[in-house]
Amino acid sequence: MQAYLLDWAGLLLRWAHVVVAIAWIGSSFYFVFLDSSLKAPEDEDLKAKGVDGELWAVHGGGFYNPQKYLVAPKSLPHHLHWFFWESYTTWLTGFALFVVLYLFNASSFLIDKKVYDWSPTAAVTAALGFLALFWFVYDLICRWVGEKDGKVGGDITVAVCVLVYVVFASWAACQLFAGRAAFLMVGAMIATAMSANVFFWIIPGQKKVIAQMRAGEPVQAIHGQRAKQRSVHNTYFTLPVLIAMLSNHYGWLYQGPHNWAVLVLLMLAGALIRHSFVVRHKALLQGKRVPWEFAVGGVAVLIGLAIWLAPTPAPPPARPSSARSPCAGPG
Repeated sequence: MQAYLLDWAGLLLRWAHVVVAIAWIGSSFYFVFLDSSLKAPEDEDLKAKGVDGELWAVHGGGFYNPQKYLVAPKSLPHHLHWFFWESYTTWLTGFALFVVLYLFNASSFLIDKKVYDWSPTAAVTAALGFLALFWFVYDLICRWVGEKDGKVGGDITVAVCVLVYVVFASWAACQLFAGRAAFLMVGAMIATAMSANVFFWIIPGQKKVIAQMRAGEPVQAIHGQRAKQRSVHNTYFTLPVLIAMLSNHYGWLYQGPHNWAVLVLLMLAGALIRHSFVVRHKALLQGKRVPWEFAVGGVAVLIGLAIWLAPTPAPPPARPSSARSPCAGPG
């Protein structure tokens, strides 16, 4: 009966996790598109109100005109819609699913004694540590490398540092845990950082801006810059997280001796493809050529992986002996 109830819990949590993840990723992708597609307003009234960019769109039988104020509007509206529960519920349902499927069954799903032989308690502790440690290191990188003289920057340096740590974490996870659990854990640690970005930086930064406006104080741009930085990071994390989560269902990906490299290349392909869509929005806005080479690079990585992991053809069956049977006739 316990196994039956755990199966129901897994089913319902997985369903809820997928639903709220679609909501979060959908809103994230939309706002990245919106930020990359805004045009400077031509209307003098909009400029006077502090509108930095606007977009006209048609959908669902109506016309929409979203506008962005930078840093903030001159007067704060009474009603503001906040985008944060999509993130929080995605992490909560995902973590609950991780607990039900992996932590409650650590000896079966978290531990592979051929990889590393340790106790379920130690494995569970290490798994939770993986999630927390990545956030700690990633956040230090963003604050120490990504901020200088009160401004946010150093995007390439931050990206390289984060990539190096993700590669190391992928290798370490595959040396300590069962391959399937290792793939899932790497995706979960990045997803944890995504939700932590919303919880610790994006939403608090926006609340500080609102508090400064209501107090009649000058709005500090650094809060919006930090929120924008972490939001951009989240959109690049999205496809790597999804492929890490999905790939653990395919044994031929995580069972090989170099499974950590397979995971890294899968996530790299996802990041390249996501970057292709981000720069596509900007190119279309500026009337420039769409740089599809990033997507081509991501697809090339996937094709290379498919060739690398292709099964070795079975040897041809042995040819029958030419010796005659004792009962064979002269013909």
